[in-house]
Amino acid sequence: MTDIHGKHARSDVEAEGALARLALRFTAFTEKWLPDAFGFVLVGTFVVLLFGLVTGEPLLKRPDDPAATKGFGLIDAWGIGFWSLITFTLQMAMIIIGGYAVATSRPIARLITRLARIPKSPRTAVAFVAAVAMLASYLNWAFSLIFAAILAREVARNVPKADYRALGAMAFLGLGTVWAQGLSGSAALQVASASSSPAPVQEVIKAGGHASGLIPLSDTIFTWQAIVATLIVYAVGVGMAWFIAPGGGNARTAEQIGIELKPLIGRGSPYNGQQGNGKQGNGQQGETRRPGDWLEHSPLFSLLIVLLGAIYLVRYFSGKSFFNALDLNTVNLILFLLAMLLHWRPWRMARAVRDGAPAVAGVLLQFPLYGGIFGMIAYTGISARLAGWMVQASNQFLFPPLVAIYSCILGIFVPSGGSKWVIEAPYVLQAANELKVDAGWMVVVYDLGEASANLLQPFWMLPTLAILGLKARDIMGYTFTMFLACFPAALIAVTLLAPHVTG
Repeated sequence: MTDIHGKHARSDVEAEGALARLALRFTAFTEKWLPDAFGFVLVGTFVVLLFGLVTGEPLLKRPDDPAATKGFGLIDAWGIGFWSLITFTLQMAMIIIGGYAVATSRPIARLITRLARIPKSPRTAVAFVAAVAMLASYLNWAFSLIFAAILAREVARNVPKADYRALGAMAFLGLGTVWAQGLSGSAALQVASASSSPAPVQEVIKAGGHASGLIPLSDTIFTWQAIVATLIVYAVGVGMAWFIAPGGGNARTAEQIGIELKPLIGRGSPYNGQQGNGKQGNGQQGETRRPGDWLEHSPLFSLLIVLLGAIYLVRYFSGKSFFNALDLNTVNLILFLLAMLLHWRPWRMARAVRDGAPAVAGVLLQFPLYGGIFGMIAYTGISARLAGWMVQASNQFLFPPLVAIYSCILGIFVPSGGSKWVIEAPYVLQAANELKVDAGWMVVVYDLGEASANLLQPFWMLPTLAILGLKARDIMGYTFTMFLACFPAALIAVTLLAPHVTG
């Protein structure tokens, strides 16, 4: 009987298209062999440590200058870097919770419910989630992590035969493709703002011909070349999503995985029947509300907080370029105020935050370890050594794709576009100056490589996975398959378009 079942499973796989077969085989491999996201960062720590030792970095060393940021031994650099992302960790936690609160508010939940009714077949469901996720990430990567994950759950409920693993992978696709070319791309925003771009980076930019030391967005993500490259990657992503979606015989549904999918709104929703009655905002029908409970059920103070925040934001953006002034703290404030307004009553906002909090557990656990990896690369000679190898092996034509590859490889171990760019920008931009390659184009190239790395490691997948109830190994077979198409497309685009923007 087992043999018959095995033959039947193999025949089902063989009946799929070539790309779907490839995705299924990668998924089978990752489900069996890939560790969970926490195991990934544990292994990554020692991969970087061993690489440093092999390339001649000392294990223990402290420079004489207490203000030095280079010249540390690997263990010392790991310790210094361990808490270096602590501010970023809190920012990411707040972005996840804020995004979750916005996405689960009634107006946005209704929007997601309507969108989820559009696809009718398993294959269109997978492609649809991919298209929406990439579009959302172009607008704002943080919101897309939550919005697309909730959309994928609702689509899976409406199209129960769709492969839940593939839907989960496509919900994350925007972070592995186009987010950095969008309105919240960290590197492009940094080089466009004097307050965000470090002085050494501005000096290199000045040497390349930008007298202000800044590169406006019109010279990076809003050039026609960057837009064309983004559209190419977007089209390849949607097309690949269509072809890799498995048929009914090979699809693993949410029910088969053991995940219960409740509707966002209406009968069966976790919030159904809990619309304002109840003590402490619990919404329990039949409880007597205390006179003091009016504060939790009245929108008065929610509106006052929104008014305070709106006045501050108007003053903050006054006289500034909106996109140049936008940073993670501002994004978090906007999400918070929007969530307060959409939930209307304080008890609903409090409930949304409580329900979204479990999604940040992986961030709180793993970001310090990624900070340690960041430290071993940033505070030792590893970063400069990698950049030196890159310049030596390059010329004007090959430099853009080599930077994309370099950014992708480094992004696997230091998955933080903004922090990593600060470290690498002086080397990358100096090399671009020497090779007569436009600095703004190199920001675009670097970002495309940085985004592609997210398809190969689970750092940014954590919020999406928490909402979907999946493990990294469940979706990384699909994300790796997408990488095999999207990353080469990005390399071809940056290589062929680069001659039009060289100096």
